[in-house]
Amino acid sequence: MRDQKYDKGETVMARWPGSSLFYEVQVITFDELTQLYTVRYKDGTELDIKESDIKSMISFRSKKRSSVSPSRRSRSRSRSPGRSRSPGRNQKNAQSSPRPTRELNTGNILQVHLTPLKLQDYTIEKSNGELEGVEGNIVPQQVTKLKEEQVSEINDKVLRYSLAPRNESKTNRFHKEVLQEKPVENKELEFGGTIGAFFLIITMPLLLFYMLMTCMQTNANIYFTKSDFINTFGLFLLFIFLQAFLYVVPIGKMADGAPLVNGKRLKYKVNGLYALLLTAAVVATLLYKIDLLYVYDHFIQFAASATLFSVLISIYYGVSSNVPKEELSVAGHSAGNFFYKFFMGRKLSPRIGHIDVKCFSIRLGLIGWVLINVVMLLAELKLQQRDIPSASMILVNSFQLLYVIYTLWNEERMLTSLEIVHKGYGFMFAFGNLVWVPFTYSLQALYLVTHTVEISLPLALASVALKVIGFSVFLVSNNQKYDFRKNPDDPRSADLETISTSAGNKLLISGWWGIVRHPNYCGDIIMAWSWCLPCGFAHIIPYFYGIFLTLLLVHREARDEKQCKIKYGLDWEKYCQRVPYRIFPYIY
Repeated sequence: MRDQKYDKGETVMARWPGSSLFYEVQVITFDELTQLYTVRYKDGTELDIKESDIKSMISFRSKKRSSVSPSRRSRSRSRSPGRSRSPGRNQKNAQSSPRPTRELNTGNILQVHLTPLKLQDYTIEKSNGELEGVEGNIVPQQVTKLKEEQVSEINDKVLRYSLAPRNESKTNRFHKEVLQEKPVENKELEFGGTIGAFFLIITMPLLLFYMLMTCMQTNANIYFTKSDFINTFGLFLLFIFLQAFLYVVPIGKMADGAPLVNGKRLKYKVNGLYALLLTAAVVATLLYKIDLLYVYDHFIQFAASATLFSVLISIYYGVSSNVPKEELSVAGHSAGNFFYKFFMGRKLSPRIGHIDVKCFSIRLGLIGWVLINVVMLLAELKLQQRDIPSASMILVNSFQLLYVIYTLWNEERMLTSLEIVHKGYGFMFAFGNLVWVPFTYSLQALYLVTHTVEISLPLALASVALKVIGFSVFLVSNNQKYDFRKNPDDPRSADLETISTSAGNKLLISGWWGIVRHPNYCGDIIMAWSWCLPCGFAHIIPYFYGIFLTLLLVHREARDEKQCKIKYGLDWEKYCQRVPYRIFPYIY
């Protein structure tokens, strides 16, 4: 690592990103790992700057003096060996205005602001023949106004600079700046770093199997004979092959993903809903030849097969060598040891042929979740000797099926999610989608197979009301966000108020997004609890999903909050003043 060249608090000249202009800044911090300086401009803007874009005050002034010969200096109208003060400028204005600097290619001096410039604020000072922006009190006899086209050109240039981002996110910083031979240490490792990752790797499967056996009671087949395990693992692989075939069939459309570090966009097949419908048709056909209750009778073995598969694929992508650096995730660049990288995932977008492994895993979990619910409905009919499913089982299946259909119908929106764009494919992603989603999100249906619950009418109506409210908030807020991101000028977004940021983005402050900062999280949590109520109040296991999702989204909101503060700076503070509640209005 190179030593720090500029000290904290030192005043230096820094190049504005994307331009050849240098401005006076103060060094705030220096990151030894990324070799980036965090500097603060006079208007309060903070940016991360490379050392090559920083010059000391002494060297910068000496270069300015020697860049033009004395003979040429006397002839040039754009010379600027030093700044001559306009008689009309008072000392206060001179101190508060940012220092003008030379544009290296042309020698012009520009006065740069981080807001669009106004025609009446810019003048030509005749005494030296220099082009200079002057603010404050102007003596009319000493200046004349710039031509309109000159001001327009300056405005356009300054506006482009003012839209530069304040601080790049850690992910972009790693991908754009680092890509070094040595891994970059992420000082803020998620989930408690290596110790937390190791703890979750061990406890998540144990917690899963404990809850499954608790729900199944005496019906839990916990014995793993060799033949049973081979059969269940083979059937699980057959389900994966069926979904892989449905993934590549020429049905649906191709969609572009988010831009990668190299500027390319990956292509994704968007046909998840078609895959769900075709899977339902296949299962309905097989009902006449096979007994789906085999899945319930060997449910523990199926969960073990899915766990084993998730571990194997996580190890494969965890130890894969020769991964291009632009394909590494943030965890792949971090200095965490094997357990952390194994848990978080090294590779960003693994693919097998035309199949994107991350999107495919999400689809497997969602479709598997629906199939397990159907199996549990059939198991309830048989074990409880019913002619029709219980009202609780119907509510649980209906609520969760609607959620899965909505998610797969809007599969294209998933391509810009944090999990797809930034997270690596490791144990957390593989186990989370192949095991955790289908086998824990279906706990309510599994519980109802062996626990008879005769739901009362008021409780059923309360469940339906919660589902309608939660789904409405979830649906409308997600539609508002997606339409606005896709096209801010869309007529459907015309009535929405926004706050412009120096990062070039706009933040919604009306509609559901004007009530809380994450209305989609609010709707998701309300729906989760509506799935739990039909199971009654005799046991806490059916409420595990509601508790888990609430904690998960609160943690995710805190992580989003930290990233937004880095990205938007003071603009985010203004936004938080306008929208003070995070997830629940008047509560949190």
